[in-house]
This record gives sequence, structure tokens and C-alpha cells, in this order.
Amino acid sequence: MAKAKIFVTRKIPNSGIKLLKQKGYQVKVSNVDRVLTKSEIKKGIKGADAILCLLTDDIDGDIMDAAGPKLKIIANYAVGYNNIDVAAAKKRKILVTNTPGVLTDTVAEFAFSLMLTISKRIVEADTFTRQKKYEDWAPMLFLGSDLKNKTLGIVGPGRIGSALAERAMRGLRMNIAYTATKKNEQFAKKFKAKYFNLNNLLKKADVVSLHVPLLPSTKHLISTKQFKLMKNSAYLINTSRGPVINERALVKALKNQEIRGAALDVFEFEPKLTAGLTNLRNVVITPHIASATEETRSKMSEMAALNIIAVLSKKSPPNPVN
Repeated sequence: MAKAKIFVTRKIPNSGIKLLKQKGYQVKVSNVDRVLTKSEIKKGIKGADAILCLLTDDIDGDIMDAAGPKLKIIANYAVGYNNIDVAAAKKRKILVTNTPGVLTDTVAEFAFSLMLTISKRIVEADTFTRQKKYEDWAPMLFLGSDLKNKTLGIVGPGRIGSALAERAMRGLRMNIAYTATKKNEQFAKKFKAKYFNLNNLLKKADVVSLHVPLLPSTKHLISTKQFKLMKNSAYLINTSRGPVINERALVKALKNQEIRGAALDVFEFEPKLTAGLTNLRNVVITPHIASATEETRSKMSEMAALNIIAVLSKKSPPNPVN
């Protein structure tokens, strides 16, 4: 019996690769450490039974067809899966899986860190000190904001939003507010959180943290109108998806001090940054690393592998999307 072929689009932690090889599968990992072109993916996936891909890989019907009739599963190495044409996969009877839950605490910790970093002006102060501008202690030097007793507005009270709310409430005694497509009574009870529609949440919150998937309804969820509703003293945190924020509107809002600051781990035109963003001192920018810990990335690798093993063993995968 021929060995099942697995194509992995980029080097990932070895824990998952090891699991696949232990099953006797033929695993081919791209030896190019960058996002592959469409033609490179089509070439690599030819004859594969499974593809283990990243959020940066656009997997459409054309790529699925290039694999041939043996392709049974597309295992995404991410929670989000907007990079995959799920409808096209369903039409071809190809299962799509993701890696939910495993990165919840890691991303929540990172969002919590961003919230502290921007409100305490840590990056600005670090740059200032490295440039040898620090001459003496001064009472007005890099005044930031306290977060204790302030209101954290969670946009999307799912796993990560809940984990952040817990850290903020218990660690900083912040008040929790939230908005969602429908009320979450469990979230409200656990965190004594008040529900608001988005506009009222933006008016109320001192910190707004985004935790929604990228959907047609969430693209540019935060734009010019929304920035005008926010407090001048408010901070915006984004560890979800870049296009949830209209980045051009954000640059304008930060320049005009409509909000006090922002901290972003994702970007609308990733990896490109909107013109003017890097010139602003009141924004912290990191290169999509919210889940980047050794523990979590290894668990993601294992989870993607286990999804593949289940499907190729003719069992239901632990984390199906379609």
C-alpha cells in the first residue's frame, strides 16, 4: 500500500511532523522559509493526500484541483481559516480543520501585554533610553495611564476575549464591558460584565480589545465613525485580524489624537504597513507574534498533525471547520 503524502507549506515545530512520520506518511516540508507563491504550492501539493498550510497561504479551488483526487484534508496551522475557500473544499469533499483553543491563553497574555505596553509608554521610553537621551529623572517624563478601575471593552467575548477579561479583572481590577452579535450571559455573570452595542461600548471603554474573526461583517468594523466615538484617552488593541480595522482611518485618528494610542499585532495589508503608521509614537506594532511561544506553536503543530491522522485513518478530525 502506497504511503500517504503530506505537503507542509513551511517549516513548523517538529513535534507535529514527527507524529506524521511515525504513522509512516511521506512528509514533504517546503525548504523555502517564506510564503510560497501559488505556483509553488500547486507544485508541492501535486498527488498529496493532505496539505498542512498556514494562514498566509491562500488555498482556493484551483490549488485543490492541482493536488488531484487524493486530497482529503486541508489542515490549517491557525485558528482562523479565511485563507481557505471552505465552500470550494466542501464541493470537492475535502475536509478543512484548524487549531482552536490551544493558543487561547498565549494570545490573551499577549493582548494583556500590549495593553500594558501602550498605556505605560514602554516602547517609547525604551527607544528614548537607548538613544541616550535620558539625563535625569523628571516628573513629567513619559506620563502614561493607570488601568486599575478603568473599563476594558471586549469586542468578541469568545475564548481569547474571555481569557483577557479574566486577567484584566483579577489582575488589574478593571471593569469589563463587551459587545457581540448576541448577549453572552455566561461571560456577563463570570466577569460582572455589562453588554453594550458596539457604538456605546466605544463611548464607554478606556481600552478596546478586538477578538473577532474576519468576516464580511467585521471588515473595517473599526473605522472613521468609530474612532470619533471613542474617548480621546482610549487605547485600541488588535490581536485578531488586521482588516477589522481601517488602518488609514487609524493613522488619521492617532495623528489627530482622537484616541490616545493603539497596539497592533496584525495589519490590514499584512505584511505591508499603511503609510504613516511607523512614524507615530503612540502606536506599538509587532509582527503577528501573539501565539509565538515554543509551547503553543508546538501544540499547534501537533493539533494540525492529529487532524490529518484522523482523516487519513477514516475518522472524524478533532477540529473540523466544514
